[in-house]
Amino acid sequence: MPRAVEQFSAFGHPEVTATHRTTFEITAEQHLSSSGNCIIAVRSEKGAVDLSDQFRELIRSPGCRLITELRCRDVEVTVTSSGSPNLLLDHQTDMVWRRSSFTCGRTIGLYSDYTAGMLPRELITLLKLGERLDITLIAELDPYPNENPEPCILPGLNLLIKE
Repeated sequence: MPRAVEQFSAFGHPEVTATHRTTFEITAEQHLSSSGNCIIAVRSEKGAVDLSDQFRELIRSPGCRLITELRCRDVEVTVTSSGSPNLLLDHQTDMVWRRSSFTCGRTIGLYSDYTAGMLPRELITLLKLGERLDITLIAELDPYPNENPEPCILPGLNLLIKE
């Protein structure tokens, strides 16, 4: 099965609230305001534009799945999303995971099974203390793709909320 992996780190911030209902974001920006309720980490080593060519090609392939592993101390979360040929991946500082199919230069994952508000509060507590967040992105193709692939609606995703 074709596969590409990216690993990088970011850091929490005292203003992390992580209450957004449809997205979560990791940014290379240094600061965070209280209105950034989707942002879970700042000072990321990568923005969407920094992903390798191999990863970018794979995540844009029909039938690609994105597995995102978030680790902070002893708290680990695995987020499953879909890739898309519509991903631009050209934002300098940001990466956004979405519950919907909306794409822009910041979008890295669609139909994600987690949003900022759904992430474990133990993780958010650590991030509010400024702890380091280790991120692993795994893009892999479905070994049995449909001839006419449709977006994968993940378990627990009963309603798409427009952003």
